[in-house]
Amino acid sequence: MDSPSAGYTFEYLIETLSDNSHKKFFNVPKLGGTKYDILPYSIRVLLEAAVRNCDGFLIKKEDVMNILDWKTKQSNVEVPFFPARVVLQDFTGIPAMVDFAAMREAVKSLGGDPKKVHPACPTDLTVDHSLQIDFSKCAIQNAPNPGGGDLQKAGKLSPLKVQPKKLPCRGQTTCRGSCDSGELSRNSGTFSSQIENTPILCPFHLQPVPEPETVLKNQEVEFGRNRERLQFFKWSSGAFKNVAVIPPGTGMAHQVNLEYLSRVVFEEKDLLFPDSVVGTDSHITMVNGLGILGWGVGGIETEAVMLGLPVTLPLPEVVGCELTGSSNAFVTSIDIVLGITKHLRQVGVAGKFVEFFGSGVSQLSIVDRTTIANMCPEYGALLSFFPVDNVTLRHLEHTGFNKTKLESMEKYLKAVKLFRNDENSSEPEYSQVIQINLNSIVASVSGPKRPQDRVAITDMKSDFQACLNEKVGFKGFQVAAEKQSDTVSIHYDGSEYKLSHGSVVIAAVISCTNNCNPSVMLAAGLLAKKAVETGLRVKPYIRTSLSPGSGMVTHYLSSSGVLPYLSKLGFEIVGYGCSTCVGNTAPLSEAVLNAVKQGDLVTCGVLSGNKNFEGRLCDCVRANYLASPPLVVAYAIAGTVNIDFQTEPLGTDSTGKEIYLHDIWPSREEVHQIEEEHVVLSMFKALKEKVEMGNKRWNSLEAPESVLFPWDVKSTYIRCPSFFDKLTKEPAVLQPIDNAHVLLYLGDSVTTDHISPAGSIARSSAAAKYLTNRGLTPREFNSYGARRGNDAVMTRGTFANIKLFNKFIGKPAPKTVHFPSGQTLDVFEAAELYQKEGIPLIILAGKKYGSGNSRDWAAKGPYLLGVKAVLAESYEKIHKDHLIGIGIAPLEFLPGENADSLGLSGREVFSLSFPEELSPGITLNMKTSTGKEFSVIASFENDVEITLYKHGGLLNFVARKFS
Repeated sequence: MDSPSAGYTFEYLIETLSDNSHKKFFNVPKLGGTKYDILPYSIRVLLEAAVRNCDGFLIKKEDVMNILDWKTKQSNVEVPFFPARVVLQDFTGIPAMVDFAAMREAVKSLGGDPKKVHPACPTDLTVDHSLQIDFSKCAIQNAPNPGGGDLQKAGKLSPLKVQPKKLPCRGQTTCRGSCDSGELSRNSGTFSSQIENTPILCPFHLQPVPEPETVLKNQEVEFGRNRERLQFFKWSSGAFKNVAVIPPGTGMAHQVNLEYLSRVVFEEKDLLFPDSVVGTDSHITMVNGLGILGWGVGGIETEAVMLGLPVTLPLPEVVGCELTGSSNAFVTSIDIVLGITKHLRQVGVAGKFVEFFGSGVSQLSIVDRTTIANMCPEYGALLSFFPVDNVTLRHLEHTGFNKTKLESMEKYLKAVKLFRNDENSSEPEYSQVIQINLNSIVASVSGPKRPQDRVAITDMKSDFQACLNEKVGFKGFQVAAEKQSDTVSIHYDGSEYKLSHGSVVIAAVISCTNNCNPSVMLAAGLLAKKAVETGLRVKPYIRTSLSPGSGMVTHYLSSSGVLPYLSKLGFEIVGYGCSTCVGNTAPLSEAVLNAVKQGDLVTCGVLSGNKNFEGRLCDCVRANYLASPPLVVAYAIAGTVNIDFQTEPLGTDSTGKEIYLHDIWPSREEVHQIEEEHVVLSMFKALKEKVEMGNKRWNSLEAPESVLFPWDVKSTYIRCPSFFDKLTKEPAVLQPIDNAHVLLYLGDSVTTDHISPAGSIARSSAAAKYLTNRGLTPREFNSYGARRGNDAVMTRGTFANIKLFNKFIGKPAPKTVHFPSGQTLDVFEAAELYQKEGIPLIILAGKKYGSGNSRDWAAKGPYLLGVKAVLAESYEKIHKDHLIGIGIAPLEFLPGENADSLGLSGREVFSLSFPEELSPGITLNMKTSTGKEFSVIASFENDVEITLYKHGGLLNFVARKFS
């Protein structure tokens, strides 16, 4: 629903971008002068959106000035925000699209043109929550490195894929000839793990091979189980403007949002403005690392934006996080990300914006920034914003943005002062400034027995010595002082070596958990390259292995040219799956085992996994350390953990020169360059092709092409909801709530989990009875999330939580009392009887009604049960907004009063009238059947909320606009 006067209040600020007469923008800095210059960048984005969308009703001039006066108004006022676009995942997206489809029916019934019904802003829906794991296959490699083993069979070929031809060998050391799609090399194992958006690759020939049987089977079941929903989504993408559906199998919402949907700067009808987004995925915050303002919201807020209403939020405090200094030697991206996250958690930034500035920001790659932004839930911030800078532009260039677009983007961002530059003489003012010196973040490992015991690399030698001295416990091994220098000679491959306490016998590079960050795997590869070039080697008795998390890791290690160097040091690919850290290490050689036993040695394993409990890797390896991938390689070369990397060399080159770790450690600049050139570009290219080409199942899926959706009355997934059943062309005069019964009498802190249906459908529930009556078996029930497009299921699931405590019942149960008959029934069954009898309903509640996660059906469900009002001591604000948006009156007891203090039992009948001129916060008179009367507050906060309530909710308001 476009507002025709939007932006007209500040039309005088529209200017033409230099050197381009076609591109225009709102020159917002002219509005505020020095006031604008001190605003945090994130607040400047809020201000631009308010200026551009100011229509005098949804966004008033007062709202604009409040944002401009952020310094004095922060935390004291609420402001509206129109994001540029919306991202939905399928579980929360389907009720929104069903509402739009139903609205077309309503508009047509009122004589309007249903073709006019479209979302007001670009809406991208990713189908990424439908997949269930019906088939699985564990691929754990347990072969030595190097070693033998039977050839593993890959999964059956998909009928939708063409079998690849045999390909010539590329010379990997483990290759035995051409690539066979049915057989992998002796060390490869079975492909069972593959990240989204990448082709399955033979790890030794780096060519596509058929997808594993488990993937194909799960995808086939997904399409079968969710066919109705998928057909509806496909119809939506064709019927509505501004709607794009990312089909199943493409990727997760936040990843697709970051890698494909992000614009950074929008261009709409030659008007430039900052990209911004809200969505129903909590990881939406990731895009703030690209300079795109965005955060996760509930389904009903997202739908409101699609319907043309802004999101409202308290004008936030903004914590400035100044990054200074340079990172220490041996510090990886993961160390920096976790160090910053830990610091923010300790400071306390809950509910605030965090914005990064300072000279240290330029040292962070886009991968680092998006990871920090994505970890907002870890430290409680609403979002963590990195303004666009030169690092961002270089990243966008690598992801496929054309040069002309990048040039206009840079000109625009600089014109409106949204481009961060290290040379800026002044920084914005912040609510609070915290400083993090990157030099204070040190490289560390965890061990020797527990992952929580962190040891700085600089302290590693002294700490290991202390562990030898300590009593046996969480860290100690209690080795007698006179035996701590013992060595045992071994003969291996014709040479003699000495083992001692601290000798490394297992070194495993695994790209799982945090180490899936490409930078650390590339750092390991670059370190290996430099080591090989200087003549360093890993002792052959050390059990080395490389287990990538997916074929994508193999792909970028190979395309960057570092894989052969890892292989040269013994780090050859052993397979894709959990291996070393779950104890699936091949047996150590007899020579090593005998030496360990003979000298009672505390030997070590070093791995980049997430588990290192004593004896986990191998019962003869007592000390195990978790380390970053490049440190695993470094300790393997050193052959011991009993080393000080700063003062002791790893070895010598061919001339006898001592080589230290700092001589071969790759710089962050080197790693970032390789990352951008060999990881980012290939990932974005692959995802773009996958999105634009779709997949054969999606492309061949039949879907209607009609203006109105052809509802199938037999469907149990998609159903036309009844929100518009009584819609009239003009809103009726507000009707009183006469002789209402109390459906539920609830206490404090009733959450949206208590209200909204979620999870599996219980066999004894009202929803189960409905589905059973339609011929479904319990196995076919699926979940409430999958059936959000069916209001009959969702209404029956409302208040069906077994932990719901209704004071009428006296114990947790999804039950209530139908007072006219005295029966104790399921909540839905009681509400259904009340509706048949024409009796309106209210809910009595205590403090913080509707707290917890935002859920659209926590408002829609009670509305369809016949609830006309909720009377509570206080509300979670978001949920209160939802109630108004669906047409339920939010009433509050006067301060200090509640049902108990007023002597209410909940068994009374309640009546309430509304005045013709309803105003925010007005006090109304509530009457009861017992003769008791008391005052309640109509908890409307502004004229917009009152307008929506008079229309019977947001859906009716918008439907009338389209009519």
